[in-house]
Amino acid sequence: MNKREIAAYFDLQAPHWDARMVTDDEKLRLILDTAGVTRHTVVLDVACGTGVLFPYYLARNVSRVIGVDLSREMTRIAVAKQSDPRIEVLCADIETLPVHLRCDCCVVYNAFPHFEDPARLIACLARWVKPGGRLTVAHSMGLEALRRHHAGRAEHVSREMLPPSALAALFAPWFEADTAEADAEKYLVSGCRRADAAPAAAGPAPV
Repeated sequence: MNKREIAAYFDLQAPHWDARMVTDDEKLRLILDTAGVTRHTVVLDVACGTGVLFPYYLARNVSRVIGVDLSREMTRIAVAKQSDPRIEVLCADIETLPVHLRCDCCVVYNAFPHFEDPARLIACLARWVKPGGRLTVAHSMGLEALRRHHAGRAEHVSREMLPPSALAALFAPWFEADTAEADAEKYLVSGCRRADAAPAAAGPAPV
């Protein structure tokens, strides 16, 4: 699995992505509640795709959304769908993108298995989150469904999803995980950025 393959795969999927997407408002309400997405928050949406969650953020009257995705076609569609000035969409690699704004909430929705090194990703995301802010990794399906979902044509651009307890352990250097659960319908790990944590992975200083 490499990043060029991942970007190319999702470029091909992008034109049909929204037509195939099935959203469950109740699940998304729970995920965004857990993620701390509320009025006036700044949200980093990692692997934002075509901006599936953007309307849900705006409905909560957030101050700003920074959506980042590796796929040029996904981000092109996301930009075309939205005109709200609170939304900024970047076609970039989140692991190398300089931090230009500390966020209250970082959400990785339906995307975590497409990152090769979970510990490296979490260390990177810790740079973006304010002390007291939250990192949330979520899927709208359970572990077994995730395994089946990625076992076919997406196998070459996916890794097996970690059990919630294992992912929560990777949060520990920077985040206090207070939610780590999975059932047949969802997967949800979330934690608060610790003020006493050691500095995260090196990178440009935020503004």
